[in-house]
Formats: sequence, structure tokens, C-alpha cells
Amino acid sequence: MATRLHQALPALHTTIAGTLIWALSMGASAYVRLFLADWQTPGSIVTVVAVFAAGGALAFPPGLYAARLVSLGRPGEVAFAAFLACLIAMTIAVTGGLYALQYRSYYAEWHGTPFSLRWFFQFAFTSAGALYQFAMLGIRFYFPLGFVALFAAALWFVRQPR
Repeated sequence: MATRLHQALPALHTTIAGTLIWALSMGASAYVRLFLADWQTPGSIVTVVAVFAAGGALAFPPGLYAARLVSLGRPGEVAFAAFLACLIAMTIAVTGGLYALQYRSYYAEWHGTPFSLRWFFQFAFTSAGALYQFAMLGIRFYFPLGFVALFAAALWFVRQPR
């Protein structure tokens, strides 16, 4: 098992390059969606693009590792599917988490005393509300550009030695 975990580790240069490209792709995907929606507030556009780019940057290394671990020694079709599933799940989870943290920081001003029972309830329900809002409104920022980038990244992954 330890050998398999070690074999799944990607090369450092692959991880760094992929992280940068994936972060740029996710940020660009959010920007294109906002541009097409004709948003009027440049400050908000920068914040949303930064959250999506940071989510992509933080999600790529664990998504790549998980996909390599799942697809180790398997045919190309499995590798393609594993990378699609691992990368999109990790990207949505991390970006949603960052969105929830930003959302929570906005509402923290009106929350109770830190680490009190009331604060824990407020933290949990504010975070749950933010994750719901991200699921309903934020995932659409990945279409159409993010989906194209995901497909291209999965094709790249299939061609990599595993």
C-alpha cells in the first residue's frame, strides 16, 4: 500500500505547472461568465475571480494525486474518468469552501461571542447556507469554459505515464 501511495505522487514540475494552468483556467472561467452577465462592479469581479482561481490552485494537487492513485495501472478510459471525477469534485469542494469562508467572514460581525454554543450554531448554519448558495449559483461559473478546460486536462492526464 505504501508503494502504491508513493507511485501515485506526481512530479513536482507537473504539479506546479498544472496548478498554475488550472488556477488560470478557473479564474478565466469565472471572469468570462461575469463578463457575459455584464456585471457592473469591478471590485466584485476581482473578488469572485480570485476565489475561483485560488480554489483551482488549491484543488489541483490533491485532485491530481487522487486521480493518479485511483488510475494507477488502469487503462486510459479509467484514467480519463478518474481525473474528471477527482478534479471536478476537488475543485468544487475547495472553491465552495473558500466561498463559505468569505461568506462567513462577512457575517461574522453579527455573530455571537467566538466559540460559544451560539457561535457554533451560527458558524454551522452560515457555512451551510453559503455552500448551498455556491451549489445553486456558483457552479454555473464553471460553464462553458471550465468544462472545456476540464476535458482538455483529462485528455492531457490520459497521455501522462502512470
